[in-house]
Amino acid sequence: MVRTALSVIAGATVVGFAALTALAPPPLPVESPFEQEIEVAQAAAGPDSVGQTFTVPGGVAGASVARDSYDAVSGLQNLSKGSTNRDWAVLVLYMAGFPTSESNITVMMRWMRQENGPDDWWLRNNPLNNGWGSGGGSGLGSYDTLVTAAANVGNALHGNPGYSAIVAGFSTSAPTGQIEAAIWASPWATSHYGNGSHWSQSPVPVYASPPGTWG
Repeated sequence: MVRTALSVIAGATVVGFAALTALAPPPLPVESPFEQEIEVAQAAAGPDSVGQTFTVPGGVAGASVARDSYDAVSGLQNLSKGSTNRDWAVLVLYMAGFPTSESNITVMMRWMRQENGPDDWWLRNNPLNNGWGSGGGSGLGSYDTLVTAAANVGNALHGNPGYSAIVAGFSTSAPTGQIEAAIWASPWATSHYGNGSHWSQSPVPVYASPPGTWG
């Protein structure tokens, strides 16, 4: 009986020890010297330190990064270097604070054609025959440069309440027909372009102005 009891106790001890061994947590990973250096540096920096400090092993080679250089050029400076009727249309829209969308450019180029024709659109440096600041009645005055002319078109459109529908159309890049109808109805041209009957919607050829017209 005594031997049997001892055997049972010994067996239970072995099973219990095996169970404890099976439930024991795995050993902690051994830190590398590099990781230890990081921990030491973090501890030395204190809890209020922002960021981390670590030592890079001497065998790691540095790398240089090449960055392209660039010069910032304002939109106005770029656009003022134009030469064509399309360039001038974009410049007017930009200086007036309107989107330079394709539909807005299309309307502006058609408008220029109705005033001076496409092949001499720069006439008197006043492509839209604008009287605002040009010194000539009925829009027959001239400007010193096409850049000045572009600025004065924007001033005229925003300065006369009669052009408010044109401004609204350009500001939202409205359909071309909507903006054109606003131009016809406005006091810009006394003929009102025949309420559209004198207005062509065919593509406008691109022409460059002579040297010196842009300033």
